[in-house]
Amino acid sequence: MARSRRPLIAGNWKMNGLRADAMNLATGVAAGVKRAGWTDREVLVCPPATLVMAVSEAVKGSGVLVGGQNCHASVSGAHTGDISAEMLGDAGASHVIVGHSERRTDCGETDTDVRHKAEAAWRAGLLPIVCIGETLAERESGRTLAVLETQLKGSVPAGATAAKLVVAYEPVWAIGTGKTPSVAEVAAAHAHIRRVLTGLIPDAGALRLLYGGSVKGSNAGELLAAGDVDGALVGGASLKADEFLAIAKAA
Repeated sequence: MARSRRPLIAGNWKMNGLRADAMNLATGVAAGVKRAGWTDREVLVCPPATLVMAVSEAVKGSGVLVGGQNCHASVSGAHTGDISAEMLGDAGASHVIVGHSERRTDCGETDTDVRHKAEAAWRAGLLPIVCIGETLAERESGRTLAVLETQLKGSVPAGATAAKLVVAYEPVWAIGTGKTPSVAEVAAAHAHIRRVLTGLIPDAGALRLLYGGSVKGSNAGELLAAGDVDGALVGGASLKADEFLAIAKAA
């Protein structure tokens, strides 16, 4: 990892947590980060939209950042059940995840949808984390790198720079399954992503690439040491403060 790229450890809580549990988790993470006093890495938690404001208040002053898990492309309007990037910012968020494979699969989001959401994040002053990743069938048919290239070219907005974008590589088959690619496979995927980004943004060498997919305290060290890995997007392990902090420590 280039020294100029500060590691980002992001926790995606997904559809988990009522207020009491969320407050316990948030304050636990905040206490650990404050105790560690890290200045060489960033720690981000992305709770459900209903908890963004409460979590933002709970972690205030600790150095922990807060993000949303999704946003609509529009500022406002007749979009029942959706939430805009501006609403997330108003609730205390500084980041937002867009294009997570579960959104792509469950909600039929396309690369174009993801690109528009990333643009909406910029409009609201948020930093988008654009997710890409291949399915097991795509990997087994040898299409991993081609799929990642297509998703990048379709999902990354024009005008992107390293300061305005984070990219997360999450192989779909590794999310929540306990399976992970080998360190060599992660490094190869990230090197390819960096090469593709070189043709899309002017300072691709400074852009942070996160790995996600069954990251936990026991494997974080080797995954984060893989080439071109600048942090992690953590799912299930982010729901336990000690486990999530162990991953952040490994960075």
